[in-house]
Amino acid sequence: MNDGKNRNRPKNPTVPDLVTREFLLSFWKIHILHHAEEGPVYGQWIADELRRHGYSISPGTLYPLLRRMETNGWLKSVASSSSDKTRGGNSRKEYRLTRQGAKILAFIR
Repeated sequence: MNDGKNRNRPKNPTVPDLVTREFLLSFWKIHILHHAEEGPVYGQWIADELRRHGYSISPGTLYPLLRRMETNGWLKSVASSSSDKTRGGNSRKEYRLTRQGAKILAFIR
């Protein structure tokens, strides 16, 4: 559905847009690993934390990023307690750092 919002957006992002996106994704991954090292994190908290630093990340970018990090073996998700529900009524997932994620974070540091 085209609501007119994307009418002026180029179909192919420019090189600076691609570079910016790739660097932001890398920064966000490091930030997520850092906080997951401190303790379990969940999607909305990560979005709020990044926003606190001046970054805006949509759920359509954040949750696939978390799934990729889990697929790479850097994070492990677990459903949080039944009292922790999302707005839609689903159990909220907590993401925890894995040993592999800790190795990646140590390498980056």
